[in-house]
Order: sequence, then structure tokens, then C-alpha cells
Amino acid sequence: MNEPMIDRQAAIDEPLLPSLDQLTQWVSCVFDRHPDDDRQELTIRFVDEAESQALNRDYRGKDKPTNVLSFPFENPPGITLPLLGDLVICHAVVAQEAHEQQKPLEHHYAHMVVHGTLHLMGYDHIEEQEAEEMEQLERELLATLKIDDPYQA
Repeated sequence: MNEPMIDRQAAIDEPLLPSLDQLTQWVSCVFDRHPDDDRQELTIRFVDEAESQALNRDYRGKDKPTNVLSFPFENPPGITLPLLGDLVICHAVVAQEAHEQQKPLEHHYAHMVVHGTLHLMGYDHIEEQEAEEMEQLERELLATLKIDDPYQA
């Protein structure tokens, strides 16, 4: 499997954002599980609460900032591109959640990137069965990164 091509964008000045190497490692663990999927390019954008809230409101109808938003790319008819889509991650929300859940920030970021990448690949958690399958896959993928179960109490 080729290494993913990640366009890392930081719309905020924050020293604790994950590096491109970290993002590549986290996305790669998802791609390694899906070797037949040739979509290997994505954008990961780190934003402030205002941008996260605006996107969440405009695209999901929820007027509050959120940890990660996923925007899958849809190929135009008859054209195949290797684009998977975009992840938009709000640092303030991720940092607050990591603090509240008493997790290392890096581990929570890894979880958000894995979770968002799975959404880009078509996974969802609307139905209970889908949620269980997605959460189990997240546990397995994060375990390969030596990160504890993000859903443990």
C-alpha cells in the first residue's frame, strides 16, 4: 500500500496539533485495513471553534462546534480520482474532550483521525449495529497504534 497523500492545513496557530508524520501513521492504519480502496488522498484541516460551528451548522444542522467533521469526495460521473475527502478537526473541542476523558491529547487526536477517515470510507454509526461495527474496528485499529480502547468507561 502506498503512503497516503495528506494535505495538512492549520487554520489556527496551535503548537499541539498533530504533525504530518502522525497523521500519516494514523490514516495509514485505516488504509492498511482496506487495501483494495485506491482513494489515498485527503485533506485534514485544523480549525477554531467558530469555523467548526459554522460548518456543523451549515452541513449538519447542529449549531455548535464539534470534534471532527467528515466530507467525503464524490467522483463526477465517468471520472475516477484518488480523492477520499476532507476532515475538519476542531482543536479546542478535541483538547477539551481529551482533558475531560483523562486521555493523552495525542491518543484522542489519533482516535478522531481514525474515526473521521472511516466515515470518509463509508462507515457510519447511525444505526446501533453500524455503531457497534465501527466502534469495534476503531478499537482494533487504535490497538495497532498501542492506544487504549477509546470507548472504555
